[in-house]
Amino acid sequence: MHWREAEREYSDEVIGGTTLARLFEESVARNEGRIAQRYKGGVHDRSLTDSVLPPAPDGEFEALEYGEMGGIVRNLAAGFRGLGVERGDRVAIFAGTRMEWAQTDFALLAAGAVVTTIYAGSSPEQTAYLLSDPGATGVVAEDEERLDRVLSAVEGDSSSDPPAEVDLEFVVTMDRIEREAHLEFVVTMDRIEREAPEDVEILTLGELHDRGAEAFDREAYEGRIDATESDDLATLIYTSGTTGRPKGVELTHRNLRSNVNQVRRRFGPRPDRAGGLAIDADTRTVSFLPLAHVFERLAGHFLMFASGASVAYAESPEALREDFQTVRPTTGTSVPRVYEKIYDAIRSQAAESDVKRRIFEWAIDVGRTHHRTPSPGPLLEAKRVLADRLVFASVREALGGEIEFLISGGGSLSPELCSLYHGMGLPILEGYGLTETSPVISVNPPEAPEIGTIGPPVIGCEVEIDGSVVGERQRREGDGEIGELLVKGPNVTRGYWRNEEATEEAFEDVPASNASGESEDESSGRWFRTGDVVELRADDYIVFRERAKQILVLSTGKNVAPGPIEDRFASSDVVEQCLVMGDGRKFVSALIVPNVEGIREWAESEGIDLPDSAVELCRDDRVRARIGEEVDRANETLESYERIKRFRLVPEEFTEENDMLTPTMKKKRRNILARFADEIESIYAE
Repeated sequence: MHWREAEREYSDEVIGGTTLARLFEESVARNEGRIAQRYKGGVHDRSLTDSVLPPAPDGEFEALEYGEMGGIVRNLAAGFRGLGVERGDRVAIFAGTRMEWAQTDFALLAAGAVVTTIYAGSSPEQTAYLLSDPGATGVVAEDEERLDRVLSAVEGDSSSDPPAEVDLEFVVTMDRIEREAHLEFVVTMDRIEREAPEDVEILTLGELHDRGAEAFDREAYEGRIDATESDDLATLIYTSGTTGRPKGVELTHRNLRSNVNQVRRRFGPRPDRAGGLAIDADTRTVSFLPLAHVFERLAGHFLMFASGASVAYAESPEALREDFQTVRPTTGTSVPRVYEKIYDAIRSQAAESDVKRRIFEWAIDVGRTHHRTPSPGPLLEAKRVLADRLVFASVREALGGEIEFLISGGGSLSPELCSLYHGMGLPILEGYGLTETSPVISVNPPEAPEIGTIGPPVIGCEVEIDGSVVGERQRREGDGEIGELLVKGPNVTRGYWRNEEATEEAFEDVPASNASGESEDESSGRWFRTGDVVELRADDYIVFRERAKQILVLSTGKNVAPGPIEDRFASSDVVEQCLVMGDGRKFVSALIVPNVEGIREWAESEGIDLPDSAVELCRDDRVRARIGEEVDRANETLESYERIKRFRLVPEEFTEENDMLTPTMKKKRRNILARFADEIESIYAE
């Protein structure tokens, strides 16, 4: 049976129409003795470990079974109800990705609340806005730093304009707290040394759990879950704000539940798979992307727990290699930037000596060639075996040794880099989606991945192309239909929180004429405009082209998509990051952040003595010439008007900390352009 037909016909105990709280309870019943979560010791000062969990030894993982996780969730849900949480109340989670985030999410959903999310790195102003806009009545905060931001928001200390009005009834912390006896009710994840406003109650998650355990009534708990309906709002997830003020995307239980079904059909243990390459109860994964973002929330959280998988929580992105080797995951979800960083680390280790570097480069070339060759001959097969023995096996072992496939989302992945991973026996399946679509619209199937595409639509998601947003030349560039992607399906949001104008702008009442995909209800729902330009091929695979709002319109009238040009530097050993510019200008230019380590390795091999300062390094003519070679390589197959004519090296990496990347590692183009305005003007003034 062909995989497409098998996917359409597949159904199992995970696929259903229940709410998210019921989805979790059903999984607990099926997988009670299996490991649900793994948490690491020495990372957090957890308040739950006193009365509920054994503390994990420093640097080691402790396991929590589904039955145990279910008990914690139920008691927390009863605790939240005791705090007065009612159906439809908005309660925020303000924390990094960790075990308690997942438990709190399911507990609030079981209590009937609407979960709103705040990224762990949000500024005081952002925190105030993300509490005020949804009208949150409570917060679960991670530590003293986050608690301080919450209390500042309550007291009106933020400088947001207009001033944010935050009216909280409680704050819960995940970690232990220290407080004076007169403090009332705030729940935190870490220690607290600050007094709370008199009308805000403060306590820890451990204390909340113990209160809930005393009050828990199974019949009442089940009744609250049953009272929640599929069309009830489950969560508000705010957009990153890269194109304006963050908007609260309304996602119902039906939206997220249907997307679990859609992804389960693509990755579940279907009979046609004959074992392996599936997400099921034997799956192990490491969660490190922000759970505040819809990608990890769906793919690394709801889908995994629905499937009975085991989720370990990484200490930090910097400790991923150590955690991967301990957990030995079978799959993982990440964004392109992390895959780039992992490859950089692998390549850097291989460059410890000239011999190692030559072997690594030879092996990578063999792996790429082998993957792209439909019928490799005996010689190429022999080279592939040798390359695997010398290089690839150790790379796979560095990631735990049991990876079956990886999933990439949240941005465009360089086809060249994706091909390198496939060649090393670490296939990356690229997908695509938006917060507004819960999020998965399309993803490559394990059986038939097509590098350079974001896969075909998932079952139940109908797609169409609006070609009116692109020029005639762009429409002729590919073999399929090119234009803005429109989608419709049960996973698509009903709109933005209290923002009718933005909702109306985002939807199209009259569909385009070239529909593809299979909708569970093709007659209902308006078409959501993604704002992304794609190519829909004849085989239904989608090729991502560019965000429509990010397309550069040169003063000559030519349109240039910056993303594909920037992706050409993803596997460069001397370029860390690139931002392509030119909107309203005569030609395309770029800001380039050098890979300092790679540049120094190159300089050493060439006998070149470089300055110590990163600023001086960026001004060095020899460095500019070396990176100029990379620019020339990237320009080779571009149209003349698309080529980077001039570039500037900048010493400051784009990061979340300096507000030039979003928490999901997308470039904040406006912020980058503002930060380097002088350098940009010098490019075009010459």
